Amino acid sequence: MKRRAFPIVISGPSGSGKTTICRRVLEADPLIAYSVSVTTRPPRPGEVDREHYEFVSDNEFDALINEGMLAESAVVHGFRYGTRKTVIDGLLSEGLDVIMDLDVQGGMSMRKAYPESLLLFVLPPSSEELEGRLRSRGTDAEHVIATRLRNAVEEHGWADKYDHRVVNDDLDRVVEEVRGIIREEREKRTSGSGK
Repeated sequence: MKRRAFPIVISGPSGSGKTTICRRVLEADPLIAYSVSVTTRPPRPGEVDREHYEFVSDNEFDALINEGMLAESAVVHGFRYGTRKTVIDGLLSEGLDVIMDLDVQGGMSMRKAYPESLLLFVLPPSSEELEGRLRSRGTDAEHVIATRLRNAVEEHGWADKYDHRVVNDDLDRVVEEVRGIIREEREKRTSGSGK
């Protein structure tokens, strides 16, 4: 029986480790591809266009929305983010599960656009740990860190709408936990007993 590929959404507050978890899962699993998000946020040092994000202007983002090109879009920390439908559909049609790290708005939009999506929410071990991680990045101004911490409280309230919640208290352990969840989901969907 042919396996049905599905989108995998990993959400969590800034500093929870969702991007690192996505990258590690992607590196370890040849049946997973990464969907690069479109954003109006300026690149951070070291970020490469179309590798980390597809960086676009507000006008270009408006055009993508008006043409119905985005599966999901959201405003996060004052910038717009979205995921191209063509990218998701192309990878799924190749039999690849599509992993993406999205905020909760994006996660809920993906659930609507792709009901078969697997949604995982990453929780930090504590709010103190989260603040420490954000500060240790050294990439954000104090007011940005304060906004991210405020948003984390609101985002945490969405965790129960996700299929699974994982606590990132140890990166190696949580990556294995996420990989195990994905394997179980594949088995369900291959046997025909899943969604």
